[in-house]
Amino acid sequence: IDVSGGPKLKQYGKHRESCLFANLPNYTLRGADASGGVFLRTDWQIQGYSLEQADVIEKHASSFPLNAFESILKQLQKLAPELHTVHFLRYLNSLYHDNYSAALENLHRYFDYSSGRYEIALLCLGMMHFHFGHPKQALEVLTEAVQVSQQVLFGGRWWVEGDRCFVRDGGGGGAVVRSSSELLNNNTQSDDNCLAYTLTAISNLLSEIGALNATGILRSSYSPFSSIGTSLSVQQQLFILLTRSLKRAESLKLKRLVASNHLAIAKFDLTHVQRPLLSFGPKASMKLRTLPPNVCKELRLCSHLITEFGTESSIMTTEGALSTSWLKNLKKPRGSLVLSQENVSGSDTFYFCAQQSSIPGSVQQLLGSSYLVRATSWEMYGSATLARINALAFATCYADTSSSADLALAYAKLIQHLALSKGYKEAFAGLKIAEEKFLSVSKSRIQLVKLQLLHQRAFHRGHLKLAQRLCDELGTLASLATGVDMELKTEASIRHARTLLAANQFSQAALVAHSLFCMCYKFNLQVENATVLLLFAEIHKRSGNAVLGIPYALASLSFCQSFNLDLLKASATLTLAELWLSLGSSHAKRALYLLHGAFPMIFGHGGLELRARANIAEAKCYLSDPSFSVLEDSEVVLEPLRQASEELEVLESLDFRSQKPSFQLYMLDFCKDL
Repeated sequence: IDVSGGPKLKQYGKHRESCLFANLPNYTLRGADASGGVFLRTDWQIQGYSLEQADVIEKHASSFPLNAFESILKQLQKLAPELHTVHFLRYLNSLYHDNYSAALENLHRYFDYSSGRYEIALLCLGMMHFHFGHPKQALEVLTEAVQVSQQVLFGGRWWVEGDRCFVRDGGGGGAVVRSSSELLNNNTQSDDNCLAYTLTAISNLLSEIGALNATGILRSSYSPFSSIGTSLSVQQQLFILLTRSLKRAESLKLKRLVASNHLAIAKFDLTHVQRPLLSFGPKASMKLRTLPPNVCKELRLCSHLITEFGTESSIMTTEGALSTSWLKNLKKPRGSLVLSQENVSGSDTFYFCAQQSSIPGSVQQLLGSSYLVRATSWEMYGSATLARINALAFATCYADTSSSADLALAYAKLIQHLALSKGYKEAFAGLKIAEEKFLSVSKSRIQLVKLQLLHQRAFHRGHLKLAQRLCDELGTLASLATGVDMELKTEASIRHARTLLAANQFSQAALVAHSLFCMCYKFNLQVENATVLLLFAEIHKRSGNAVLGIPYALASLSFCQSFNLDLLKASATLTLAELWLSLGSSHAKRALYLLHGAFPMIFGHGGLELRARANIAEAKCYLSDPSFSVLEDSEVVLEPLRQASEELEVLESLDFRSQKPSFQLYMLDFCKDL
């Protein structure tokens, strides 16, 4: 097959995504003889080509348009209709370019024409539904896959074609159970394995969609998990599913799936309070808190995969994988082969060129996902330094093997850290680099962080109309489906309420906050509830009802203690101190005591704005204290105000005298209180 060159990809400055997709160079397709004859490609070579393209689509689909690769696949399908893997590649190409109808059609074609089992098709279909934001349909299909796998097992074990799939997760970022290239090439696993992967997929999806949708699925008549018992809470049932999936994977010695389950349990422990499964007997004192040591333990067990994958990889070594390595070597110029200088036979040369990497790509991708979870966990626990280190480790060590979506998430975390600690100027400089590296599509992480930065800057400079427009645009990025993109929907609502609060529209801000609290309660978003309760306290503080705001601040502190949200706890303590100070000068010492207790966390891990708020609040406490004399010790007041001025000027990247930076807004509020 003599394939002509495809359209060239766009290059963005010095930083571009290395996408070696599309076609082989023409010189690799022709023979070395003078007649210029064309070699036929063997099944091994075409299989290797398919594996390579599947990996490229999953990692870099956003870097090239849909039709760039579709035309090549159509030509290949026309010349060799018996190549069923072409249908799967077209499915992947449509899936990662968000073309639902084309993805569904090509997935059906692949399993209609190939020897793939029905339960494997259901597994892929379920993951496709969740990718497009259809969680209920996804769970129904995956539940049917469980039932079909169980029925097949009762009739005897069959070998199946491919039981590996790519499992999406947020946030953040997503856990890789199996890559699609392995799905094309695996023919040594039984329906035991298909059942294990399906159970893991269901557990992960139930963890993502919230308590409301999970309750409907777990308690439905067709659910295979009805035997767990309805007396347990949804969270307890999810935890049981995760542990059962882990035990099944361990019994089948599926190393990658074991690591993926450890990663899923770590994310579960990160946001769920541990509760006893049995509630009878004497009522002993029990602290309802998350357990960070458990999270660290599961992440460490996930990382052990790098030392244990050898056994499984030796089983899974296939002729298609060798063809992939041979194909990459074939793309190199013929005159640059190092081996041409040595006396080795042709067969030895082929074997040497076909050696696989010491660590499979799917293993590196899974390990990279663990670093993203580490970064997210340290963000929640309040350690900005460790969060930044783990994001940097991911971007440095796993950029070549991870998907562009995960890499964009790591860049987004680093840009947000720059905004908090270095100011908007540095953050927008980092954003420019990221935009050159990634293609900015409507729902990409880079576009999301850009809107976040623009809103924050407009909000702090007092450009509230612009801030509201950016907030509305941020909300449009979330899916309309219920239970999908909950993190983005929550953030957009919080930003909307705070923008209304800055415009002194207290009743409207309270309505938005109330609606958000109901949504968080409905979907059991306990961590987000801590932020919403703190928002209620700020609304009451700004509206002059400090007495009503104190219970909300205390409730937020309670949530922060339960979920070990140390930095948010320090912020809630600061708000509580401001509320006490609003009640009069007699509470100045109490407020100052609360502030000093939160200072280590605020000044050790807080951002520029939070540190400036703390400094200004400290100055207010001293000036409000009747026993304090400014004439005797004026530096106690002036020094924190100088620090606040410097930090807010760095945040805005502006001179103190220009464009109404946040420092002037704080000082106006400060003068009003005096």
